[in-house]
Amino acid sequence: MPSTAPNRPVHVAVGLLFDRHQVFVTRRATDTHQGGKWEFPGGKCNPDEPVLAALERELHEELGIEVESAAPWMQVRHAYLDREVFLDVWQITAWRGDPHGREGQEARWCDIRNLPALDFPEADLPILRRLWLPPLYLISDATRFGKEEFLALLERALKAGARLIQLREPSMPQPEFRAYAKVVASLCQRYGARLLLNVDAKLAEEYGADGVHLNSRQLMALDRRPLGNALFVAASCHDREELRQAVRLGVDFAVLSPVAATASHPGVVPLGWDKFRALCGSVPLPVYALGGMRPGDLGLAHEAGARGIATVSGIWNAADIEGEVTACADQIFPATDARAR
Repeated sequence: MPSTAPNRPVHVAVGLLFDRHQVFVTRRATDTHQGGKWEFPGGKCNPDEPVLAALERELHEELGIEVESAAPWMQVRHAYLDREVFLDVWQITAWRGDPHGREGQEARWCDIRNLPALDFPEADLPILRRLWLPPLYLISDATRFGKEEFLALLERALKAGARLIQLREPSMPQPEFRAYAKVVASLCQRYGARLLLNVDAKLAEEYGADGVHLNSRQLMALDRRPLGNALFVAASCHDREELRQAVRLGVDFAVLSPVAATASHPGVVPLGWDKFRALCGSVPLPVYALGGMRPGDLGLAHEAGARGIATVSGIWNAADIEGEVTACADQIFPATDARAR
């Protein structure tokens, strides 16, 4: 058994099996570490055992399937009070057999959107966040369009599949913003979308939102995550220091900008894709690219390591909002259509 000493974390091979918008999950036995909680199947690597070999062995023992191909997906380090774990997460792209709880454990397919309702170990939370996050993060512009016209634009985007929205209206007086936020939150809830408010964190719950988006000033002034894990925390970043602060606070994702030149910030030198790629790869955090982004840039963003793109005018100015959103929303669960044969 691998050592649990601080310098030797328990190396765990984890497999993600997808069937369209579902992922396979199992429940830990009550007499084990983190007993009774849900998890993604897998298990400990034996000393000097290659991770893929361990994954093939564990999934055969646990689920009764034969892994035919797999690809690295992400890695997670997490320290519990009694041990540190290193999760080596792979996507199982092809397998033979029907996955089931071969050892008597509870096991089932779960819609990815329903994962937050299950109780997972803390180490799995970064996996859950990355699974859910869509490739498109829309930022409001009600001040320019007017509140009613923007609501109409937003509903068009929501109907087409937009699922992550930031309400950012810095020029709107607080009482007006509060009332408007509740209307926008109700609209987002109707379509199963998450709404983050660009306000003081303590106001997010009061306004009926799903979380808060911190500007860089708020981010750098904090010494701890401002909300619990039940709500989202996102942050605006512009350099490596701010990204590292976002990691220290445990935010759910960051927005890094500006990638390209924008009319709204004419004097700011853009990062460009090369610098964005270097910064994005320097932190274990989902990052969205912002600044001059259009839906057509999504492929470039993915290649640079981004989870997706954040945009204001790229969607609201589009002649075909529905078509642009749909093209992005179709990639909410990229490469997750592997089916058992």
